[in-house]
Amino acid sequence: MKKLILLLTIALTINSNAQEKAKPVFKNGEAQIVEAFSSPDKWLRHDLWVETEFDTDGDGKLDRMHVAVTRPHQTEKQGLKLPVIYVSSPYFAGVAPEVDGAFWNVKHELGEKTERPVHPEVVRRGKRPIISNSHIRKWVPRGYIVVHSSSPGTGLSQGAPTVGGDNESLAPKAVIDWLCGRIKGYTTPYGNETVTAFWSTGKVGMTGTSYNGTIPLAAATTGVKGLEAIIPIAPNTSYYHYYRSNGLVRSPGGYLGEDIDVLYDFIHSGDEAKRPYNNKTVRDTEMLNNMDRVTGDYNDFWAGRDYLNDMKPMKAALLMSHGFNDWNVMPEHSYRIYKRAKEMGIPAQIFYHQNGHGGPPPIKMMNRWFTRYLHGIKNDVENDKRAWIVREDDKRTEPTAYNEYPNPEAKEVVFHLGKDGSKTGKLKLKKNSKKIRETLTDDYNFSGKQLAKASESKNRLLYVTPILKEDIHISGVPSIKVKIASSKPAANLSIWLVSLPWNDTNNAKITDNIITRGWADIQNHKSLRKSNPLKPGKFYEMTFDLQPDDQIIKKGQQIGLMIFSSDSQFTLLPKPGTELTVDLKDTKLTLPIIGGTKQIKKSY
Repeated sequence: MKKLILLLTIALTINSNAQEKAKPVFKNGEAQIVEAFSSPDKWLRHDLWVETEFDTDGDGKLDRMHVAVTRPHQTEKQGLKLPVIYVSSPYFAGVAPEVDGAFWNVKHELGEKTERPVHPEVVRRGKRPIISNSHIRKWVPRGYIVVHSSSPGTGLSQGAPTVGGDNESLAPKAVIDWLCGRIKGYTTPYGNETVTAFWSTGKVGMTGTSYNGTIPLAAATTGVKGLEAIIPIAPNTSYYHYYRSNGLVRSPGGYLGEDIDVLYDFIHSGDEAKRPYNNKTVRDTEMLNNMDRVTGDYNDFWAGRDYLNDMKPMKAALLMSHGFNDWNVMPEHSYRIYKRAKEMGIPAQIFYHQNGHGGPPPIKMMNRWFTRYLHGIKNDVENDKRAWIVREDDKRTEPTAYNEYPNPEAKEVVFHLGKDGSKTGKLKLKKNSKKIRETLTDDYNFSGKQLAKASESKNRLLYVTPILKEDIHISGVPSIKVKIASSKPAANLSIWLVSLPWNDTNNAKITDNIITRGWADIQNHKSLRKSNPLKPGKFYEMTFDLQPDDQIIKKGQQIGLMIFSSDSQFTLLPKPGTELTVDLKDTKLTLPIIGGTKQIKKSY
């Protein structure tokens, strides 16, 4: 009898251990990989549709968003509830093919109307969009549920893509409302059988890169309850800033001639039967009537696609990530949102690296952020340094922590321009006592790189510091005030800040040559909303920012300010010959430098 009792006790103990519920594990303030959550063959995957509050495809029915869920089996069998990491995208079902004529023609005069581009059609990939697995592999083993959704008018989601319109904010809001039990989800696109997120704790975090990084911010600006934290990576935070620059029609780097309607065609992978209505309503009416490639002015259409204007309801803790050499979605996109979030008292940090487009923060940073705000583990992340900068020679996984960005030790230093910019003029601290004017001739056939390397050129003006005796650390937003005249009623104005001599070797780093850049339309010298034709020969003053930066220019280099007109990688390309004349006495460059003027004087 004793033997039987002992055997039963052992059996019960084994059975009890077998039935012991798996749960998230935390160490040093981070969610750890849990073996019980790490078997993909046991993950539960299912699709559903969440009903929104809008109808943007004109069928008289509220649009439903396609949602894909991946969760540990313990959420079904053991009643385990977990927080959610949510990723939304317009790309899951594929994009339009590359075809000739799909981009706007850029070889014409500023202010000239051109024919519209052709409109390629997206062929959807399969009956079910291919949903990315990268976040699933990263977060499910750490005790999260991962949810994906296609944005309106893409994949199996209903509606119309609007490229920054209100429905692209309200769609992820609806998914979060469903995850928190506030609205209905359905098992089919048009049926009435409902499905609930019984496995969700009601704590949601969002992340993603580029357009996928824009959507977390879009959702956060609705103030939706339950969205606790977002980590946008290289997000487009303003479509005006993406397709225009200080009144100038400017393409994103690598996509010369792209505009908002081109991106619309690129992502429009939704129901083929709904596309004619969507095209007529969104692309061929709202966009065509308001995007304004003639003047490049800011207007209500663009204001409605600027998330900075919508941030008042936002509460989600914000960790931004961006590259200082991202010339597609430029670094200002993250900085402007981070700056406003701080002003609003939202927990906010920013991670900048020295490379190009994309690039998430180190997994440790992301893990601590989500652990704190989704699992509620008090790891003190909100008291970490606010700014994390990957230094020029360091790995992206090893950022340097700073109290803030821009670095609080940076002080503005004003530089003035010496004569002979067609060769190499001086970038100096002392203002000119005499009026000096120098002229350049526009010719897009010469690239910015060629102009910066040239010892002499009539197509640009270049002003440089002496060879630096000390390192110079730039941190913040450089700006330029230019007094300038044009020989024509409109002209491109391009500004490059460069590190010289130019490194042309195969092993040149992305940080070696271009420090930062900026572009502007002189016609907008008074207002972004209204441009006025220039009177040939008349001088105008205009002040504008270059892109944010945090870079150390090594001793032995020279910092150069290059002024030219058409930038063959970014601007419209008018017929060569426009002349720009710069008044050197009333033109100045302002750089935020660690140590300020004192450090510059040591370096000269």
